[in-house]
Order: sequence, then structure tokens, then C-alpha cells
Amino acid sequence: MARDWILGTAGHIDHGKTSLVKALTGVDCDRLPEERARGITIDIGFARLTLGGQTFGVVDVPGHERFVRNMIAGATGFDLALLVVAADDGVMPQTREHLEILALLGVRRGVVALTKCDAVDDATLELRALEVRDLVAGTFLDAAEIVPTSATTGIGLAALRAALAAVGRELTRNDDGLPFRLAIDRAFTRPGHGTVVTGSVLAGAVNVEETVAWHRPDGTTEAVRVRSLNHHGESVERVERGQRAAVNLPGVPLDAVRRGHELAAVGYLTPARVLTVRLRASADGPGVKHRLTARLHLGTADVQAVVSVLDADRADPGEWVLAQLFLADHVVSAWGQPFVLRTSSGERTLGGGRVLQPAAGKLRRREIDVVKALEQFAAADGRDRCQIATYLAGDAGISPQELLAAAGVTAGEAADHVETLQQSLRLVELPTRGRYTHADRVTAVEAKVLATVAGLHAAHPLVSSHDRTAITAALGYLPEPLVAAVIDGLVKWKRLTPDGKRVARADFQPRLSVNQRKLRDKIVEAHRIAGFEPPVPQSFANVAGGLAPTLAAIYEVACAEGLLVEVSAEVYLHAQTAAELGRRVRALFADGRSATVGDFRDALGTTRKFALPICEYLDRVGLTVRDGDRRTLASGT
Repeated sequence: MARDWILGTAGHIDHGKTSLVKALTGVDCDRLPEERARGITIDIGFARLTLGGQTFGVVDVPGHERFVRNMIAGATGFDLALLVVAADDGVMPQTREHLEILALLGVRRGVVALTKCDAVDDATLELRALEVRDLVAGTFLDAAEIVPTSATTGIGLAALRAALAAVGRELTRNDDGLPFRLAIDRAFTRPGHGTVVTGSVLAGAVNVEETVAWHRPDGTTEAVRVRSLNHHGESVERVERGQRAAVNLPGVPLDAVRRGHELAAVGYLTPARVLTVRLRASADGPGVKHRLTARLHLGTADVQAVVSVLDADRADPGEWVLAQLFLADHVVSAWGQPFVLRTSSGERTLGGGRVLQPAAGKLRRREIDVVKALEQFAAADGRDRCQIATYLAGDAGISPQELLAAAGVTAGEAADHVETLQQSLRLVELPTRGRYTHADRVTAVEAKVLATVAGLHAAHPLVSSHDRTAITAALGYLPEPLVAAVIDGLVKWKRLTPDGKRVARADFQPRLSVNQRKLRDKIVEAHRIAGFEPPVPQSFANVAGGLAPTLAAIYEVACAEGLLVEVSAEVYLHAQTAAELGRRVRALFADGRSATVGDFRDALGTTRKFALPICEYLDRVGLTVRDGDRRTLASGT
């Protein structure tokens, strides 16, 4: 199936990139007056090349060392590269640097054009081909075809077209289904239409009249409407991955938008000033030190960054490390997105790599569990990436929608992976619907909840249970939905025992001092003797003396131990009396009769003062059912 691809040039200044593109496409990519006056490419230019049913959006980049930042912006989204080396000059500094940048940006295929071959003899041409073969050895161009060409005479152009078409037929794409993204590389005004922005579509697709998110370096995001779309000079209803696009944005002032901004599907990307990355220091560079200040090139953005190396003190030349980038401005990115790191002055490339966390919090250096997770993250499959992204999201959890960028998966993949991981007990859904946290995070919070409840038990040894809000307050640094979910789970697994809105550790028993036990025994015995006319708790205040403040707790302990039964706040029955109560109630309702409070009073040999709360207690525990002023025995009892 014919597809659209982005083809980018690369190479040293004055090696004939722009002339070669013009010879292939008929388009002069030097559109700026200054470029034509000086005879050098300063900014990126664009053309279209159709070969065998395939369409290549050609991006021509500048080769001068002063304009490498423009080259990197243009190289965003390249599917294949055309490395240009002049036969008269051979390999030059920007030839090497451009090749390294292309590799860092994830370009995997390409062709090499030896230009100006009409200006050298056969021996020199052969020597240049050997130089190029040595240059590309071990790179993504290792097996690339090297085509001698001349834009002046037309030599080799047919062979170059054939080589590009062959590579295009072999290209594959594994990012179908991702949401729309376009990194803006140019903005201008079109009379009668307003502001138009251009860029390579990095992922997904967008249609006319859709609403997209406009992300800016100050961290703000605005919803904007796509009034019209243009693809290589033609009005279209839709643009998709691999195409160059011009997007008309009504109502957007020209001076408000510039290179480095991005358009994306609404809700897909999150502006951030901290990225977690896997970084490789350039093999020919000075290495990357911890706390180094550098320039981050991500998409078309160019922003100052401070590098925090997580698992070492520095990245030596050619070495991979895990790092965080702390940025002066906000950027948007997705898992796996390539980036380039250059010196603050822009003189040389320091390295590059891939984004692991597109919206990260600050991580502690050499934190073992996080470093291990990040190491796995770089090479994990989609399901494991979802699991690791959820773990790295922390206690607040993550939604399936957020996994699209955080784990580099499609919406369908995210839903499937979340369901699978939830079934295997690796993810836990929070009470905040649609958010999930990792099982390991839950395990850690479980330990904190149990420790907190144990601390409350230790501080209040006579209180058999504690209000959930007291536990949540003690763990105020954790998200409340997570704590609530953990408490529910501990109750479900019987590690906490529920008591209405209160809980206790399943292994906890209230502890009484010697004097408190003596007082408890006096209270229990008094209730045994009193039968259905028990004393009120406050009547023991004088007997309790200094223990009076703990009377309520002592009653609570006696009930927990099964010695007393709480009928109401003022009425407690001895356990034996409560058992006798059950027998008398069933006798009272023999033959299906009903009974009034007076009947209960007479059957129990007590007064209305005690009969009424006892009747209400029987209703509450489901032994009787009230109908007006009469009660009957509940069915099934």
C-alpha cells in the first residue's frame, strides 16, 4: 500500500542538498531572500517528491554549523534520510554531526548521495565512496546505497529516485492508532484566512473542523479549531502521520504562535518542565556531567535544560544513563520520543536519547526501586510499559487516557492492558473512578495504614476501633482516595475489622490495667445481679474514682469481650441476661402473637424505662418488627 513518508536531507554546508532537492522535485527550498542573496540555506525548506505511487514530503535543512538548531527542528519526524556528501570535499564536520543527530532522532533508513560527481575524476569518486562507507559503518546507514549524482548534469538522478523509492517500499510504521500530533516549525498569515502553521504530522490524523489542543511553552493549552488543511499546496479534508501539513487556525494571532509550539489531540499531552529520559552521551563529545546546563531539542522546541543524572555521577562518551531534565519552559512529549542535547552555546552535540516520563516529578538520585523500574521501562512491551508507567505515576495513580502518552500506547491498547493487569492484581482501581494505581504502591500504603492503626491502638489501648477519618488525617501526605481504597481492601481481606465507620486491626484486643480489670469485674457483676434493670454507667463514677474518665472505654472492652451487651448508650445487659432475653422474647411470641411495650415489660419483670430501649434494640438487631405500637417476631428467627 502506498504511504506518505517524510524524507529529510542532511549534510555539510555547500554540499548541494538544496540543489539536489530542486533537481529531484523542481522546487527551490531556499525561500528566504537572505538565503538566495547569500547562496546558503538558513532555515528549513519543503518540497514534494512522488515516486512509484509513494509521496515523500521533503524537508531540506541547513548545513551550516550556526544553524544546527534549525536542522534539528526540521529533522523532527523524519522517516528516512538523504545524507548528502560532496565528492570534491568529502566527509566534513557537519556531515558527521548531522548523521549523529539523525541517529539520535531515531531515523532508521536512508540513502547517501555523492553530489558534484561531475567535478572529480573516477579515482577521487571511488575514494569518496570509501570515506562515506567508513563514516556510516555501524550506523543506520550501514547498508545504505551510495549513489553518485550531479544536480548540474542530471547524472545519477534516476538511480537516486529508484533508491529512495526502494527504501520507501521497505519502510514500516508501528505507531498507527496514536492520537494526533504536529510540531509547529513555521507560522505565517494567509490573506482572508488568518494564521497558518506548518509542520510534519508526527502521529495520528486530524480532519477539517476538528478541535485540537494548542500547547505553548508557558504551560498553557488552548482549544483551537482547524478551519482548513493544506498538503503540499492542495486543500484536503484530512492529514495524517508522515505528511507535511499546513493548518489554518482561525482566531489565533500570528505573533502568539511560533516554532516550538505544538498541536495535538485534546487531552493527549501534558505540558511539563521535568522529563525523565534515557540519555546517551555523544561518542565524540565531552560527556554529560550531573547538573550540566544544556539545550534540549525536542520536536521543534529548543529550551534550556539542567541535567540530573540519576544512576551515576556523569555520562562518559558513548555511555547510556538515566537522567531527568529540568526545563526553563514547558514542553509536551510522549514515551519513546527522541531528543537531542546540545551545549548551551549551541556549538556541539552532547548526546540524546528517548523520553521515558513525559510529565515527571523530581526523583531522588539512585533510588533503587525507581531506577530499576526506569531501566525496564526503556525496553518494555506495551503491557509492561502501562504497568511501569502506573507505578511511576505514584500514589495519585493514572488514567487509561494518560497512559497513551505515558506508555506510548493507543486507546484500545491502554484499555486492554489495564483490564489484563487489573485481573492479574497488578493494578488497583481507586475510588476516584477511572484512575488506577500499582499493586506495589498499594502494598506500601497497606503497611502505612496498618502501622497508623497500630499507633492509634497504642495511644488509646482501651478503644477497640478508630474512625476512618483519623487514619486518613494521619496519612494526609497520601491521596485520600488511595487511603480509602486501601482501608476497604484491608477490611475485605480481614486484616482490619469494620465497625461502622470505624476500623481496628484484626489482631487487636483492648488492654486494661489491674485496677481497670477490677472495676470491669465490679461493673459486670452488678449487671448480672440487676438482670433487666441494670445500673447506668454513670452510677459507677464514685466507685471508679480516678478511673472515671475511662468508664466508657471499660464498658467498650466488656462488650468486646462478650461480658456485656450494649442495648443503648445508657442500658447494658449482662451476657447471661441477654441470652435470657432471647428466650423470653420467643416465648412471648409463641403461636404468632404480637406484643406491646407493656407486654415486654411484664414478660421481663422490669419497668417501661428499660422495656422501651430493649424493644428498640430488638428491632435494631432484627429480632422483632414494629408495626405501630405492636411488635412481632421477625420471619426466620
